[in-house]
Amino acid sequence: MRKKKKKNWFQQIPRAIRYHYLKLLRSPEGVKKVSLGFALGFGLEMIVLPTASLIYILFYPIVRLCKASFPASVIGNVIGKLTFLPVILLPFSKKIGEFIYPTPYKDHVIHFHDIFQQLLQGDFHVIERIFRGGLHIIIGQSIFGLILGFASYFVIYHLYERSRKKRRDN
Repeated sequence: MRKKKKKNWFQQIPRAIRYHYLKLLRSPEGVKKVSLGFALGFGLEMIVLPTASLIYILFYPIVRLCKASFPASVIGNVIGKLTFLPVILLPFSKKIGEFIYPTPYKDHVIHFHDIFQQLLQGDFHVIERIFRGGLHIIIGQSIFGLILGFASYFVIYHLYERSRKKRRDN
């Protein structure tokens, strides 16, 4: 009996993306609900890291208020995770956030040992700088989430329609 060689996690990512994509295309809901659900899930994935996963508290209510497909939004969220886009876009989102909401501080570099030193000396302005840097990332990632969610709506709409026509013709 031959043992099958197990693939590592990096080799399994394209297979997982294809699996979730096929699940999405076979969803029984309408094309608009599925596209909107995917776009919401994909867009909300962009702000998971800067909000320390607290966006998941609002994930279900946002999807239901928009009358979108919840399974499609979960699939969009999973595909957003598998693409590593939120991590890749973090430096760019910080720059965009700084451009939109500039700060009076010129030196944004905060060293770990300086934080404790300043806190022990009674200088709590370092906490404000940390929060402001996080705010820049939230602003930038929100913009990327809007752009990518908007674009993914039309992409999924087109792919869903094409898949439906292909199944109907067969």
